[in-house]
Amino acid sequence: MASKLRGDAAQQPTSSRRNAHVRTRAGEKPLECAVCQKKFGYPSLLKIHLRTHTGEKPFECTNCQKKLGSSFALRIHLRTHTGEKPFECTVCLKKFNHESHLRRHLRTHTGEKPYACTVCLKKFNDAWSLRVHLRTHTGEKPFECTVCQKKFSHACSLRRHLQTHTGEKPFECTVCLKKLKNEFLLRSHLRTHTGEKPFECTVCQKKFRQSSTLRSHLQTHTGEKPFECTVCLKKFNIASNLRRHFRTHTVEKPFECTVCLKEFNDASNLRRHLRTHAGVNPPQSL
Repeated sequence: MASKLRGDAAQQPTSSRRNAHVRTRAGEKPLECAVCQKKFGYPSLLKIHLRTHTGEKPFECTNCQKKLGSSFALRIHLRTHTGEKPFECTVCLKKFNHESHLRRHLRTHTGEKPYACTVCLKKFNDAWSLRVHLRTHTGEKPFECTVCQKKFSHACSLRRHLQTHTGEKPFECTVCLKKLKNEFLLRSHLRTHTGEKPFECTVCQKKFRQSSTLRSHLQTHTGEKPFECTVCLKKFNIASNLRRHFRTHTVEKPFECTVCLKEFNDASNLRRHLRTHAGVNPPQSL
């Protein structure tokens, strides 16, 4: 009898898992989150999901003490320490530490963008990019700086911002040894050495080193000038031009010559001035 009871107890979870698997194959998701009404086919998935509401993170990395919400997430995280990347792209052979990262990467080869914004219909190749994009419509900024309380819509933007407080520049160019605040700036800087311009205008085929420069350039074709001066209402196609213009109202001169301490309201004016110390006359066109 004891043996039979043990067998029944062992068989029950297997039967339960089999039933859940059949429901999932059929598309059935009978388990609903009481907080957000999201549905699940497995009790374990519901349990893990609930931790996104409670903030519970019971699994801790023994290397860096980072806490995670599931054992699966912990296994994936551990690969950042071991360097393991078991998922390889069959097109370019790039390797990834998670299958979902490989799936997302494959779409860069196929051009597939299955996630569409319901507000502006812009499409994305992964759900994460769509979630971040939606914040541009909702205005949500869930990441707050603990120093100055400035808020950001994305975690990496907060990390970049924090370096303005610490002055940290951990990324060094291997060519000229210039140090930069983040990996994005380093990649962009390296293109000044390689000459690479991967962002091309679809209208005139002009190429650019940065996607932000391409976006600003595209406005020269559309005539769009979304940045308006609050003093004189003059409009500009890029934010940096507006900031430069605004100094004509404030008389702010943040750029100082290190030789004679003369101040300028624009970096280009300072560069031009520095040539007078180097004994090089600036071109008449300047």
